[in-house]
Amino acid sequence: MSAPHGSPQRVRLFANERLERLTLISPRTFILAWAILLPFIAWTGWGAVSALEGLGLVFAGLLVWTVFEYALHRFVFHLEAKTPVLKWLVFVIHGNHHDSPNDPLRGIMPLPASLPIAGAVWAAFALLLGRTGTWLFLGFMIGYVIYDLVHFACHQWPMRGKVGAALKRHHLRHHYANTDGNYAISAVFLDVLFRSKIRSSRR
Repeated sequence: MSAPHGSPQRVRLFANERLERLTLISPRTFILAWAILLPFIAWTGWGAVSALEGLGLVFAGLLVWTVFEYALHRFVFHLEAKTPVLKWLVFVIHGNHHDSPNDPLRGIMPLPASLPIAGAVWAAFALLLGRTGTWLFLGFMIGYVIYDLVHFACHQWPMRGKVGAALKRHHLRHHYANTDGNYAISAVFLDVLFRSKIRSSRR
């Protein structure tokens, strides 16, 4: 197992070079894409609700994201798959990250995966709430962007500040102490709430 800041050894996922390239994304591309997409989402919902209602819905979307983030990581990314196809799928989605956790081009979900999922979530919110659902979706996606940036930072940046260091320590314990715990990345209080926090051991 490599040290947390060791040189990454990229895990190849597809024999096809084009498919393989679609699994990689730089933080610059990620930031640029969402710097455009988040304002676009807000623009499409502009006027559907009052400013106060919009803020409330954005906050509600953030809360929905925190639960979604935890459940996704715990129950999908770490699914104990029984069939070869499911095992392969779990590995492609997340298992490869545990094999090579410090790969700087695999620390963020690539756009060919994140955009269709985001589109499906947006459609679901729109079906439930109409145009109002756009503001809930905006909060959800802000939560997602925070999550992916925090996750990338945990593996690639020093994070010496008090909050940053705590987030980094929390996540790296998931990688290097016990993969059956510390599932939350940005909303770490959920690991306390759902009793999956890895307790620090001191000798």
